[in-house]
Amino acid sequence: MDSYHYRALKYLKLWLAVGWLLVTVVIVLSLIPKPPQLFTFNYADKLNHVVAYAVLMGWFVQIYRPPGIHVKFALGFMAMGVVIEFLQGLDVYRQFDIVDMLANIVGVTLAWVLARTGFSQLLIRFEQAVLTRRH
Repeated sequence: MDSYHYRALKYLKLWLAVGWLLVTVVIVLSLIPKPPQLFTFNYADKLNHVVAYAVLMGWFVQIYRPPGIHVKFALGFMAMGVVIEFLQGLDVYRQFDIVDMLANIVGVTLAWVLARTGFSQLLIRFEQAVLTRRH
């Protein structure tokens, strides 16, 4: 992929590594028997799904420019959420839940919509304000 597809980030390789680490963490936490939960009230697992997938999509919209790239990531993360739910249905410790699948899609969609705002510039602003500041 050429540089046109990436935002002007000074630490691009670091941000990509963090992003793919986040994807790995979501997959692992989705498939282990008793994952830790960010929120623990009734039906909080649905909010956990929304947050996890919003973070994934939100991270990658920070790195890649639209238009087609964001669509591909959105579809990819939605598909990932669907596949993971089917895999959970095959596991004796986990279960298939269509509402979890929908929560994953909501998280991706939320971040995708926010990408059309100043939200998509947060990582660039962070680099400029914190990481590239000269003392």
